[in-house]
Amino acid sequence: MEFDEWIGRTHEAEDVLTAGLLARYRATIGCNQQSATAPPGIHWCLCLPDTPIDELGADGHPRKGGFLPPVPFPRRMWASSRVKFLRPLSVGDRVHRRSTIKSLTPKTGASGNMVFLEVEHVTRVNETVAVEEIQTLVYRDVATTAAVLPVESELASRDGVERDTIVPTAPLLFRYSALTFNTHRIHYDSDYAQSEEGYPRPVVQGPLMASLLLHFASKRLNGARIRKFAFRGKSPAYCGQPLLLEFRPDEGQGMALEILGPDGNVVMTGSLLTADLGAG
Repeated sequence: MEFDEWIGRTHEAEDVLTAGLLARYRATIGCNQQSATAPPGIHWCLCLPDTPIDELGADGHPRKGGFLPPVPFPRRMWASSRVKFLRPLSVGDRVHRRSTIKSLTPKTGASGNMVFLEVEHVTRVNETVAVEEIQTLVYRDVATTAAVLPVESELASRDGVERDTIVPTAPLLFRYSALTFNTHRIHYDSDYAQSEEGYPRPVVQGPLMASLLLHFASKRLNGARIRKFAFRGKSPAYCGQPLLLEFRPDEGQGMALEILGPDGNVVMTGSLLTADLGAG
């Protein structure tokens, strides 16, 4: 599998942060703040691909072979991101995003053959960089066994850890897919998710969980601005099952974050910093 010609390939897009988008984003993640400054995470709702319907693949994604390489594995997931928030986004901002493919790495794991694709996204307002992100996508082969729905159990509290519980309902998944113009069928088509990709229910979007983590942490930071944020998906989360959001203060200005599934297994890990970024 050789896709060296895709390394360095770029894509550019422009958008405007409108008051309507900001209101819909806040309504989706449960944010009651009223100001022209947007919460962190709204950049995932800007500069979206506007692929025509007849150019979508069977999974609902744009067909591969344009900006993204034609990796032959059928299942695609947003595995992780590392984000720097350098300038808050506000209503009226005209944003420009330049995306660059940085690397493609084949791997073999317990679930079979995979390809990890790393993409750099730089979002600017005028000439000022507002958000820098390194996103990792993973392409996986056909599932050989169907995933099992986690069994819900009561989880014991942990010292020094704050918690919140969210149940990702079908309307929540629908709204976030609409905000991000995401037609990947695993997030809304139960029959497709089960019969084609081996999931027991529609799958909760990774960036939706990341946005909920950001909002959960922001409410506890007493106005401190989030400067760095990273998340990594560990296992799927499913529509209708409760998720437990946790955070604990780390050394300095840091915070460790986790989302636990209903059985106590880790669904997503995360971390953030409110300190100055410096050169790192």
